[in-house]
Amino acid sequence: MKDKIQYKTSMDSTVETRYIVMPEHANHYGTIFGGIIMSWIDIIAAMVAERHCSHEAVTVSIDKIDFISPIFIGDHVILKASVNYVGNTSMEIGVLVERENPQKQKRQKATSAYLTFVGLDKNKKPVKIPKLKLTSDDEKRRYKNAELRVKSRKDLMNKIKKR
Repeated sequence: MKDKIQYKTSMDSTVETRYIVMPEHANHYGTIFGGIIMSWIDIIAAMVAERHCSHEAVTVSIDKIDFISPIFIGDHVILKASVNYVGNTSMEIGVLVERENPQKQKRQKATSAYLTFVGLDKNKKPVKIPKLKLTSDDEKRRYKNAELRVKSRKDLMNKIKKR
């Protein structure tokens, strides 16, 4: 008997969280260390991946991370993450990081990143994960863009291996 294909929507696993930048998070310029932001990105992306696949999920790669604007001590940091794309055992998680001045309540895009995770079974082997049911034009756009990134990564790896 064939396994029934499971589907989940992006909203089924989307996570949003918020931090405040404290002096211990910052460098001598008063801006947050990039490594702190990367850590928070990896944590929220892992939560999304585990929610989507209902298994342990581990980071395979961070495809791209862009630091767009500085985040200062006292700023609120809002992280939003969701599944963009699903393969057989892996998935791409997109993370948007915004900074917010708490007095003015004005938000600004600060960082964005794309991470690939693999779902693991109890024996730490890759496990088949639910497909992504696309429910909005934005989800379809993100999925198509992620497909391009997946293809680009595969093409690059093939070129590197041929050397």
